[in-house]
Amino acid sequence: MTPLLPALRVSNMRPWAAALGIALVMGASSGVSAAEENVTRSHGYSYFGNLDYPADYPHLGYVNPEAPKGGELSLAGSGTFDSLNPYSRKGRAGALTTLQYDSLIDSTSDSVGQYYGLLAESMEYDEGRNYVIFHIRPEATFWDGSPVTAEDVVYSHRLFIEQGLPSYAQAVGRMVTGAEALDDHTVKFTFSPEVTRRGLIETVGSTPVFSKAWFEADESRRLDEPRLEVAVGSGPYKLDSYDINRRIVYKRRDDYWGQDLPINVGRNNYDTIRVEYFADQTAAFEGFKAGEYTMRIESDPKLWASGYDFPKLTQGSVVRDEITDGSPPTPSGFVFNLGKPQFEDKNVRKAIALAFNFEWANESLMFGLNSPRSSFVQGTHLEATGAPEGAELAFLEALGDVVPAEVLSEPALVTHESNSARLNDRRNLRKASKLLDEAGWPVGDGNLRRNAEGQTLKVNIPYASSIPTSTATMIETFVQNLQAIGVDASAEKVDPSQFTLRRRERDYDMVYSNRYGSFLSTGGGLSQMYGSEEAAFSLFNPAGLASPLVDAVIESSFDTTNQEEQDAALMALDRVLRYEFFIIPDGYVADYWTAYYDMYEYPENLPPFTLGYLDLWWVNPEKEADLKAKGALR
Repeated sequence: MTPLLPALRVSNMRPWAAALGIALVMGASSGVSAAEENVTRSHGYSYFGNLDYPADYPHLGYVNPEAPKGGELSLAGSGTFDSLNPYSRKGRAGALTTLQYDSLIDSTSDSVGQYYGLLAESMEYDEGRNYVIFHIRPEATFWDGSPVTAEDVVYSHRLFIEQGLPSYAQAVGRMVTGAEALDDHTVKFTFSPEVTRRGLIETVGSTPVFSKAWFEADESRRLDEPRLEVAVGSGPYKLDSYDINRRIVYKRRDDYWGQDLPINVGRNNYDTIRVEYFADQTAAFEGFKAGEYTMRIESDPKLWASGYDFPKLTQGSVVRDEITDGSPPTPSGFVFNLGKPQFEDKNVRKAIALAFNFEWANESLMFGLNSPRSSFVQGTHLEATGAPEGAELAFLEALGDVVPAEVLSEPALVTHESNSARLNDRRNLRKASKLLDEAGWPVGDGNLRRNAEGQTLKVNIPYASSIPTSTATMIETFVQNLQAIGVDASAEKVDPSQFTLRRRERDYDMVYSNRYGSFLSTGGGLSQMYGSEEAAFSLFNPAGLASPLVDAVIESSFDTTNQEEQDAALMALDRVLRYEFFIIPDGYVADYWTAYYDMYEYPENLPPFTLGYLDLWWVNPEKEADLKAKGALR
């Protein structure tokens, strides 16, 4: 699940599948008018006042409005699932369950921080962002035929406050002081005067809307409990069938109320979306070759480099495609559990990092296909380089004594380099050993590093059995290097359900994770991932990072009033996150690796921030028929 406050990395999926306001939205092109009380009324919302689509836009610029409806998208799921409720901390939810729920507004994938009406046909808010009023489309209905009302919106908001993930509930509970239905189709949210105006409207507008009547019909129905009963939604797809740990099928609603809305034209094109579950990646790949599912977003460099030579590909039935990814790469890597006392000293963390040989792993395990990463916004205009200067330096200096002198004067931290020819880079391992000696962890009994109390320097890294083999081997070889310098290190392969539980409970010393998100704008999601307030329990902050320095940067980013100020603040955030050193970055791939049976097509002008295979692609019925005639499809 992605953070529940506005996503900081743009996604094609509705705001809840997976991750920004002070300036008025003005201008004739946005269809906005202002009343005497400086109230803005609009079809959309943007923090800096820029809406690319006018009120009468026919469709999003990156879709194919003539895309045919029909066919099936089938994907692979890994491991197991025991719940169809994606919003509970407990259980392991089935894939794509969020497809069933609409929200008041939806983001676009060709811009950052722009939102347009979905359930809401319009909105209005005062100049100070003290409140927002959404006007719900009268034609909006749940799949049971009942209308979507303001009471449903209010009820859904309160569910997330009372039963939602603690990090979301606490953050939004502080933001919102009132939620009320003014009439059947008008809902008003009032915001606390004590919080930043950033992210308020986007947060309440992006919350999924459930049927109040469905929840109230049975008191055992809760948002925080796993269940195999699906809450009634108003989205384009509805659960059709499931077989625990084997399969989930969603069917497009013929009666979907919003299918002709401008924001939905050319989207939601498949009749069915099917997820086939496999025990591990090896079984999943064999299933793809056999035609058990039809599209694969490849994550294993070894497979991408050497596995795609099977007959269906050479015969042309399967297409192998690399598509440019315009988003900053996910800040994945080895995350330290900062709640563990052995990691309190940053020099200990830096020593442990020196044992990770990215260059060897890339050449030996990833076929040289990954690029090294240092930044949380790698390759973007927000990436911090060198020592701070200009607007970024002025921003940091304005924060006062919370900013260490070295942050103001030294270059942004860059990931160390290692010898790609051998796993155990002796130079880096010697540096690591020296740092550990100086930090009070000399080698003692059993050739293990121990502190003054005789405790070993323990580093346990659990990982799920369903991850790609190249990633598992990368973890295991990192542990080998740690053991070589006397660290009491171990890698622990566990089943996916156990790994999910351990990740939620932070039952690890370190974990390989992609839970953190990159950012191109500011908003509440930054605090949820990187802030101190929810650090003790946020699922989106696996390190438990709680830094007054990072907090100060995030909070000050909320006060920026134009794009240039915001960019300076986010560049500073990238710098201080790297300074805190809570993650050892691994590499990234600049493209989407896709393989699919040759019946899928996508728009020529895919947007920069999404692949869009779930809702922008479509099935060509003639190609599908040809594949079936050749026996390539089951």
